[in-house]
Amino acid sequence: MSDAEKSGFISKVIGPKKRWRAYKARVKELPENYRMAVEAIERHLMHFVPIDADSNASMFEDLADLFERAAVDGTPIHEIVGEDPAEFVEMFAQNYSEGGYVPARARKRLTEDIERAAGEGTGREDKTVR
Repeated sequence: MSDAEKSGFISKVIGPKKRWRAYKARVKELPENYRMAVEAIERHLMHFVPIDADSNASMFEDLADLFERAAVDGTPIHEIVGEDPAEFVEMFAQNYSEGGYVPARARKRLTEDIERAAGEGTGREDKTVR
């Protein structure tokens, strides 16, 4: 392997890792309910979207952007994801890949996780930062 090939390989491995760490740091700074929603969406995406380091990094960075703006604006989680969180995630992922097959059980879990993050069914209201 030439030096140029090694350099290209290393940048492919290290680049996405740095971007992933930066994304995770951004998510950690979100208010709890937004962070919970992003983590639920992230978990769903990890299971059902084909892996492509570059497009996945962009996808997660855009997800963080979306929820950071929503947190600043005080946008309720359901205004972001709509009534069907699984449909939102599938449409979101289509911008970055061909998507994947999502079983009904996974869709249900994502919906329940978003409901919990939005405060529905937990006895607490959606507490957005305004």
